[in-house]
Amino acid sequence: MTSTEIPAQLVLDLGHRPALGRADFLVSDCNADAVAWVDRWPDWPSPGLVIWGPAASGKSHLGQVWRARAGAPMITSADLDEREPPDLAGEFGTVYFDGADGIAGNAHRERVALHVYNLIAERGGHILFSARTPPGRWPLTLADLQSRLNALPAVTIAPPDDAVLGAVLLKLFTDRQLQVGAEVFQFATARMERSFEAAERLVAAVDAAALASQRRVTVPLLRQVFAQIGNAGPANGHS
Repeated sequence: MTSTEIPAQLVLDLGHRPALGRADFLVSDCNADAVAWVDRWPDWPSPGLVIWGPAASGKSHLGQVWRARAGAPMITSADLDEREPPDLAGEFGTVYFDGADGIAGNAHRERVALHVYNLIAERGGHILFSARTPPGRWPLTLADLQSRLNALPAVTIAPPDDAVLGAVLLKLFTDRQLQVGAEVFQFATARMERSFEAAERLVAAVDAAALASQRRVTVPLLRQVFAQIGNAGPANGHS
């Protein structure tokens, strides 16, 4: 990978100054299906869609992109404790439900979620759910809600591939005003854990080490940081 091969379009949810536009989201193999479903709206075959994947994978970014297109309010599981279903269902019958798996095991939240879902379905609207796991893995107690959610299309955002991971690292280093060569990206992506959270931890540690030692960000510095944070070792077959 060279510096010119690192994409200019970057994944959200990760930097100090997150961008929430469709053009700011890097499309790669790990998230292409989820992006395609969002772009397909309103031509969805069901009243809803579930996007699931690990923390900081871009679910909320895609949710915000869809919100802007659909005129949808955002709700969370905590909102179900305080607001009534007609209010939660939104003026236009479209809703983005962030962290929807937070309703599982809470009888009140599950009942309210079912009412919201039914209201939106009756209006011919749509609800986009985001969660860390698909609905079939949520420990729901309300059978009617479980059956409705299980019937929805559920698409995953997988752990990042090299292209996405390199773009995320570039954004994080740039946000901290650190200049990094292509060899640093190659070294990092070949050894780090394949997650966005790991990228955040790594860049924070590199920034602190560079500041403490008054050194540039180089492969030797990165090797030192990997040793300190215990994140070294091959990933996805790299050595």
